[in-house]
Amino acid sequence: MRPVNRSVLYATLIALLVILSGISLMAGRVWVPFEAWLQPDVDPRWAIVFELRLPRTLLGIVVGAALGLSGAVLQGYTRNPLADPGVLGVSSMAALGAVLTLYYGVTAVAPWALPVAAISGALIGVGVLMLLSGSASSLVTFILAGAILNILSSAGVSLALSLAPNPWAVNEIVDWLMGSLADCSFEEVRMAAPLIGLGCALLLTLGRGLDALTLGDVGARSLGISMPRMRWTLALGVGLAAGASVAVTGVIGFVGLVTPHLLRPLVGARPGALLVPGLLGGAVIVLAGDILVRLTPSADEVKLGVAMAALGAPFFLVLLLRLRSKIA
Repeated sequence: MRPVNRSVLYATLIALLVILSGISLMAGRVWVPFEAWLQPDVDPRWAIVFELRLPRTLLGIVVGAALGLSGAVLQGYTRNPLADPGVLGVSSMAALGAVLTLYYGVTAVAPWALPVAAISGALIGVGVLMLLSGSASSLVTFILAGAILNILSSAGVSLALSLAPNPWAVNEIVDWLMGSLADCSFEEVRMAAPLIGLGCALLLTLGRGLDALTLGDVGARSLGISMPRMRWTLALGVGLAAGASVAVTGVIGFVGLVTPHLLRPLVGARPGALLVPGLLGGAVIVLAGDILVRLTPSADEVKLGVAMAALGAPFFLVLLLRLRSKIA
């Protein structure tokens, strides 16, 4: 597919985001038309929009942007199309850190402990992956490293579930692990948005370095790219963005994997050109998914993480089959 004009692509994604944001404020068990937004003293549905759906919409935008951008950066850095925070175990490590705070009941005393633990887990996960990066790294190396991190974190979460001191802790952990934007408030937005913003700002500075990496590590160094600085910037950026996202919504997988693949044909071969579209596209995908789970006819709302996994797993399978056919 021929790359499209960058301004046209940005304008299209922003327009989609604005449209979906409006639909997100209206859609749900109770449909709230636009005219109800303008009558706070007359229409009681005004409170549903601005106290419940507005923070949920804002959180969907910032979390989707963080996951989409993180996936684009990791795929560009590792030079393989299967990298994303979930597949490489970064989100799982963030989840493990958060689950430990739920298990020990730390959040009841110190609510800030959950995001700190999630970000710390994500930073540890990215750090392990960065130790395996370099000229000798390969697709198999990173996938195996991600599998090891996923196994370790899954084992830790399973241990916490099996040893949970009471059933309420188990329910809290399970609900949180499924990933959802439901019941989010402005408190979660205020907690996550600054950290996600800082992480995304760091990742957006890596465009030139990612383009240079298409020539290999030696070629990138010859163009003046400091590989250690780039590695630490990536680790800190992904750790902050993915860790803060997991801290407030739980695990929402496959966004970072799917978004770059949908947009890459529209931007061409340069990894750096995919960063801003990945940020906007991730926000669009998460917001669209959240609207769909709200409109699904069921007794209880389907968890967003479950819905994204159901949509992302077939995409992942098709991608693997395409890679296998190319190798063969």
